[in-house]
Amino acid sequence: MAQEPERVHETWIHSDGRIPKAFVRPIMRFTQIEASSGSLLLIAAVIALIWANAPFGETYKEFWDTHLNLEIGPVHFEESLKHIVNDALMVIFFFVVGLEIKRELVVGELRDPKKAALPAIAALGGMLVPAAIYISFVAGQGGEALNGWAIPMATDIAFSIGVISLLGSRVSTGAKLFLLALAIADDIGAILVIAVAYTEDLALGWLAAGIVGLILIYVAQRVGIRSMLFYGVAGVIVWFFVFESGVHATLSGVALGLMTPVFPWYSEEDYYRRSSWILGRFEMNRAAPNHRERLDYDAMQMAAVARESIAPLDRLEHALTPWSSFVVVPLFALANAGVRFADFEEGIGGAVTSPIALGVALGLLVGKLFGISIATWIAVRLGIGKLPTRTGWSQVIGLAGLAGIGFTVSLFVTELAFTDPGLADSAKIGIFIGSFTAGVIGYTILRRAKDPQQVIAERFEDQEASESVS
Repeated sequence: MAQEPERVHETWIHSDGRIPKAFVRPIMRFTQIEASSGSLLLIAAVIALIWANAPFGETYKEFWDTHLNLEIGPVHFEESLKHIVNDALMVIFFFVVGLEIKRELVVGELRDPKKAALPAIAALGGMLVPAAIYISFVAGQGGEALNGWAIPMATDIAFSIGVISLLGSRVSTGAKLFLLALAIADDIGAILVIAVAYTEDLALGWLAAGIVGLILIYVAQRVGIRSMLFYGVAGVIVWFFVFESGVHATLSGVALGLMTPVFPWYSEEDYYRRSSWILGRFEMNRAAPNHRERLDYDAMQMAAVARESIAPLDRLEHALTPWSSFVVVPLFALANAGVRFADFEEGIGGAVTSPIALGVALGLLVGKLFGISIATWIAVRLGIGKLPTRTGWSQVIGLAGLAGIGFTVSLFVTELAFTDPGLADSAKIGIFIGSFTAGVIGYTILRRAKDPQQVIAERFEDQEASESVS
């Protein structure tokens, strides 16, 4: 008699039901495509622009200015929907950024000073030159317009990496890692700028409470507290303290991300030893009478060992990245990208040619392109760093172009820099124009750049030529 094949456990998501088959699984596949988060972000921005400029466009501002009140005992929280997105939900985005920075600093490209030098110097050039271009355009205006100098300094990781994914093998792995490390270094710079330049009315008592909260979280890690519920509640408390301090609340997310452990509680050897012991006990318990309760206990022990054999950073990033990329950031774009063109007295033409819009657009487009390319060239010429494997100068220039896609962080800095809605809207127009143009130029350069294999062959020929001459 033929043995019945082992039945594979099937969850609702993997079943042939109409909803899983038609909606859930396609959405899951969509979220696994690198370019999809950038696409959703773009769609959200377009919806915001259409909504703000429709005949019922006044409802855009009215909706996002709707206030919500929350009272829990002595704690009173009242903010508009827009500020809830910017000050609360965006903490998740910055927490994920903090996790990415922590990984790169500990086990990634930025852990080696020699490897980190080139993207760090490139990022510095990509921050200083755009800021200088912006200041040169608005210097004559003075006042609040000068506060936007940091807007063109940012690089949108989701968009830039998404564009690279469209190019496939035409962009080498080394080039992708270079752009990622550059964007991470860029994020570090942006976070420092937000902390230093855009913090006003500092309440030292609340700030001290936030710092004490972070210290207690660190102590909890050292004494071995493993409960994610504990750290979740503690993180929310720290966020509230930082929010009340005057320092932008999203920086609490960065701080918590940087404190998240990179390495698991159990090593590979511990995992193998403990799981083998549990499996051995599981086999013995199967033969015992009334064994169901024992087997359940063994399964829970195995699940706990498996969970603690994965680094907390990896677990949190895996759980939160989809929420950050596909919920938080699109909501942020929807709440902040709605520029109403009818509000410009000079019309759309005057808005596009305003000093702020031109400073931001050219800062992102020209500043990033030249700042990163020149800084990289200087670093290589001085021997401080070397180009990634299978990466030529044409690819470096293309990557510098893609780094001009500022979008998310640029919009975020805009909201911090300006209290005048007119100035903010001018900056947003500059962000749209500069980011879109930079993306097209970067994509075109990389599309036409030499194939990575050709770069290797040319370097090999140059090396052979120099050896034959010597």
